[in-house]
Amino acid sequence: MTVPIYQIDAFASEPFKGNPAGVCMLHEPKGKPWMQAVAAEMNLSETAFALPRAAGDFDLRWFTPAVEVVLCGHATLATAHILWETGVLSLDRQARFHTASGLLTADRLGDAIELGFPVSPPEPVKPPSGLLEALGVSATYVGRTRFDYLVEVDDAAVVRDAVPDFPGLKRLGVRGVMITAEGDDVFDFVSRFFAPGAGIDEDPVTGSAHCALAPYWAKKAGREELVGHQVSARGGVVHCRVAEDRVFLSGHAVTVLRGELLV
Repeated sequence: MTVPIYQIDAFASEPFKGNPAGVCMLHEPKGKPWMQAVAAEMNLSETAFALPRAAGDFDLRWFTPAVEVVLCGHATLATAHILWETGVLSLDRQARFHTASGLLTADRLGDAIELGFPVSPPEPVKPPSGLLEALGVSATYVGRTRFDYLVEVDDAAVVRDAVPDFPGLKRLGVRGVMITAEGDDVFDFVSRFFAPGAGIDEDPVTGSAHCALAPYWAKKAGREELVGHQVSARGGVVHCRVAEDRVFLSGHAVTVLRGELLV
């Protein structure tokens, strides 16, 4: 039996923007080595593997070309997009994903998709040796979440112009490092995300990073709803809403490739 597989540009309203994700719709459970091999073959920042449980409920796992990760936003958005686009779920049904990070949800929000994720606010820490040197910046704040370091700088231009030392960041031993600043145009904040420890030098648009960025900037701004712009080369916009221990992230998605795995 062939296995349907798709490539989706997530957090994008047109092709070749946002963050590309693979979505593999499984008919039966597959072993981790097989899923890792498929993700390496796709060679995208993440490939998601969805296995139906019951109507609207799915087991969901994510792999980079190098490792399995415990939380991924853009590939979850991509998976929900495919479930509705292919008619697996009707447009009025919520998608519910059982994952290593607990239950995640996805709902239609007009022509966008809204994800419900757990918040992961940073706690202030002393910068570890090599962090700021590898980023090549001076920081106004350094925090750490359960996954990553969050580094705030004093100007959006610093975020855009940063040229990290990726081997140096990899030596920090965390999933990733996000660099962020207050927005300088229509966006509340800007960011970039680097994850050489997970086999991805720079991730174009990172939903899971906004589980930290959204509560961090919401607290600074004194309001619950913000819009973030991840200023990678491809770029992407993430609408954020913080509600107690959850963060709701919304964006668009575009299918760019449909195919079948023959193995």
